[in-house]
Amino acid sequence: MNTKKEKMIPVMEIFGPTVQGEGMVIGQKTMFVRTAGCDYQCAWCDSAFTWDGSAKDEIRRLTAREIVNELKATGGDAFSHVTISGGNPALIRHMGELVEHLHEQNIDVALETQGSIWQDWFLSIDDLTLSPKPPSSKMKPNLQILDDIISRLKDQPSNNYSLKVVVFNDEDLDFAESIHKRYPNVLFFVQTGNNQVHEENDKRLVSDLISRYEWLIDRVMERAALNRVRVLPQLHTYVWGNKRGV
Repeated sequence: MNTKKEKMIPVMEIFGPTVQGEGMVIGQKTMFVRTAGCDYQCAWCDSAFTWDGSAKDEIRRLTAREIVNELKATGGDAFSHVTISGGNPALIRHMGELVEHLHEQNIDVALETQGSIWQDWFLSIDDLTLSPKPPSSKMKPNLQILDDIISRLKDQPSNNYSLKVVVFNDEDLDFAESIHKRYPNVLFFVQTGNNQVHEENDKRLVSDLISRYEWLIDRVMERAALNRVRVLPQLHTYVWGNKRGV
């Protein structure tokens, strides 16, 4: 008799299908699995409920197989891509089990993490976004750890992983430029930040986000060091504002 106990994953949300609003697979039709827990506490975090205790009663501990079953029950056959987000899913050492189960179903997997910890299962991720946090986050990234992660990924196909920095101001853009110079051969994105994560008036929010996007485009166009950078909006906020589960 097999008495091996299946490992549990702390899940906040499973939803979709919807479109990915950020990073290297922006616009991609995807399901989402949002995990609980983070090793950062970014000042402007739009998912603080994953780590600040405000939604602790919503956390469910599920096995990888249970997560796949719920994804199928929720999305039916209308998806072939899953995004694992958080919080920081990289904290979960056994997340590779979920990635393996999804690949067995011929489903591609994306992950976004701040690059603060390495897990061997990163090598199985189809779309890996490393997003070191800029000064406005009030967090200080450990670039030696990020160096190590990038080094471990160097033999991966170049379209399997990327760097992304969220930008709120010129100091953040300076940080983004320094990251791009540090890893010049890695696909690189800058993206507008949302500092109104509690705004309920969608028209007011979108107007502000468009202005921020225009500002970021203008700033990037001025800098020769950012000639190979791609400039993104936070797409989903243009459609759904700050609503969760979309």
